[in-house]
Formats: sequence, structure tokens, C-alpha cells
Amino acid sequence: MTLVEQVRLAGVVGAGGGGFPTHVKLAAKADTVIANGAECEPLLHKDAAVMERQAVEMLQGIQLAMAAVGASTGIVGIKAKNKHAVAAVQAACQGTAVRVHLLGDYYPAGDEYDLVHETTGRLIPPGGIPLNVGAVVCNVETFVNIAAAATGRPVTTKTLTVAGAVREPRTLTVPLGTSLRECLAAAGGATVDDPVLAIGGMMMGETTDDLDRAVTKTTGGFIVLARDHHVIERKLKPAKARNAIGKSACDQCRYCTELCPRYLLGYAVEPHQVMRSLAFTATGAAHWNEWAAMCCACGLCTLFACPEELYPKEACDQSKAEMKQASVKWSGPTTVKPHPMREGRRTPIKSLMKKLNIAQYDHPAHWEPTVVAPQRIALPLKQSAGASCQPLVRAGEAVAAGQAVGAIPDKALGAMLHAPFAATVAEVTATHIILNRS
Repeated sequence: MTLVEQVRLAGVVGAGGGGFPTHVKLAAKADTVIANGAECEPLLHKDAAVMERQAVEMLQGIQLAMAAVGASTGIVGIKAKNKHAVAAVQAACQGTAVRVHLLGDYYPAGDEYDLVHETTGRLIPPGGIPLNVGAVVCNVETFVNIAAAATGRPVTTKTLTVAGAVREPRTLTVPLGTSLRECLAAAGGATVDDPVLAIGGMMMGETTDDLDRAVTKTTGGFIVLARDHHVIERKLKPAKARNAIGKSACDQCRYCTELCPRYLLGYAVEPHQVMRSLAFTATGAAHWNEWAAMCCACGLCTLFACPEELYPKEACDQSKAEMKQASVKWSGPTTVKPHPMREGRRTPIKSLMKKLNIAQYDHPAHWEPTVVAPQRIALPLKQSAGASCQPLVRAGEAVAAGQAVGAIPDKALGAMLHAPFAATVAEVTATHIILNRS
């Protein structure tokens, strides 16, 4: 059996947030494989913990991927500040074709376009993917899962960080389907009365107060804050109100554009022009603008750059969605040349944390051997890019640990789903498989 098939059967997806099915990437050809350990979301330490604990397994996954795609070079991109992780990875890579590339503590160093340029000097064409310049990029935890898949072990657990307003910030490994409530309890509980969670981080994550949401293959962690925290209040503001504020208040200062990481890398992303389009439409009406097409949704423009606390990132999100719905393709500049002031305008993580008012929560969240053993879990049928899984089980059936319970629809993009432990199927809904531990 090929590695591609083993990875497909194991349900491996991008563990850094995107969730792209990994078997598709490994079916390509490339000369370089890059492990993304940049982990630039403030307060999250999951990738550093994975590299500290599982550097050998990660390296095995990288080497397997290199063989699969025909690559001669492997690179691990990791921030120099993560000294213990750097030491573990350097030791594992010694004598191999995989090298460590140390990164500065900037946001968003984990953006694929940025990471590929930093580690190889190559610039991905506008609208392209790393494969267009001969690279395959995966999260460090994904490579650990590739190594496990090669031995027949499917993805049934997830490592994540619980940070922010909690009593004991920590990184832990839990079964897929575990509720965020149980993860929060494992970190000692919240220290605020009305907690709201930023799942995936403050910058690019999803904001919710639903503590019963399930951990999925892409959950890198969550940050707990009070509902009246200023950033949470901003994130919870309705889209119509955001547009109205932008329509009336944007003075076209260009800070959002001048500090945009993609703009500084040389791509035609100009959030101020997207904001300008709000002034020419009825509030809340369609206002798609091609200057949003290359936006990576990092959120710096909204949460760091804008002096008036407007919402250029959200305007770009809306523009991209409208362009996709209208089948509008990028027709702007295709040449890419980094801005001469790029290095001087990069955003340090510490400056970002101060702006977000979360510096007081900047405590180590080391991995702890915390046992989280839920008696009942809800496995979402959709945990990756592409289509939802089709259930392979029915209510009342007994399933073994690691048994496939969800399959990829025929000819669709997706990832298989497996039971994290021996259980009885309590219910199968349109969106979840509910399991009770045996």
C-alpha cells in the first residue's frame, strides 16, 4: 500500500487550521517539503509542544512525505524563541536531508506565502499554492500523523492549547469529539464569569460562547476571555454594523495596507481600497473588490493597524465571498516583488499582544499528561476542507477504537473519520456521530 493510501485511510488532514486532506498533497510532485512550525497566533503553544515531544515522529513523517513527492530537501520552519523545540528538532534532523530554518517572532509567520518565501526565497504566484513553486507545506502535527498513518494508526486525538483567562494554561492531547467545556475544565476552568472562546486564536479564530462545541482535527487551541473584553466585543459586532462604521468613518489613511503582510511581500492586497468601496454602496450591500483577492485573513489590519478600529479584514472577507459567488477571478497584477520596507514593518508578537490587551496572559502553556476521558463525544462529520463524511455506522452499533465511522463521498475531497475509543453509537445525525464510551 502506498503512503498516499495509508494517509487517506487514516484520515490525516492539515492540523494547523486549514484542514486540507493530506493524501491529496502527497500525491503531487515537489522538490521541497516544509514543516510549518511557525505558530504565530499569540498565546498558542501547540506546535512548539508537538516539536518538543515528538520531534522524531515529526521527522519520520517529513521523510516519508519527501519520498512520496520526490523531494530532495526538507525544511522545518520554527521560531528561534522556542528554544526547547528548536533543540529537539535540530537533534532529530542531524545527519538527514532535513534542515531547521529559524524564524523571527513576527505575525503572521505561519502564512504559507510568507513561510515559503522565508525558507526557500521563492514567491508563490498570486492566487497560487506552494506546489506552484515546487513545495509541499504541512503543519508539524500533520507530519506526526503521517508517521502514525504509515504504521496503520488513524487520527483519533488532537493536541491543543487552552490559554487566556484560565487557572492553569496548558497544552493537552484529547480524543476527537471532546467538548471544549471538558478541555476548559482540564485547564482549571475559567477565571471570568462569562467566558467567550476564540477557537484557533485571537487573530484568525472563530469567536463563540458555545462550550459544548467539539474538538476537531483542526482545533489548535482556544483562548478564553471575558465577554466584555474589548477585542471580544469588537469580534461579536454584527456585520451590518461593521459595514456602517466603515462607510462613515474610514478616512483612507492606508495603515491597513501599509502594514499588510501580503502587501509587504509584494502581492496586490490593498485593504484601504476595499474599505473605500463601502462608500459607494448602500450599507450592507454587495461591495466586492478585487484588491481583497489575495488577502490571507490574518486580521492585522482590523486588530492592529487601523487607528479607528474599523474592520478592513472583515470587508475583505465579504469581498472574497462575493467574488467567489459571482465566479470573479483575479485579473490584477501577477508580478510579485517584496516591498523595500518589509523587514521594518513586520509586526512583533509582543507588540501585537499589547495591542490586543492579552499580554497579561502570556504564560507558558506546556504540554501536560492530563487525562481527559469523556464518556460521551460528538464527532462532527465535517472536520476538513471539502465534503462531510458519510456515516458508516448506525445507532446501537458497537465500534472499536480506531474503527472507521465515516467515509469520503465518492469522487469528493474529504477525510475519513475514526472512533477515538471503543464505544456504542448513540445517535447519527446530519452533522454528527454521537458515541458513548463502552
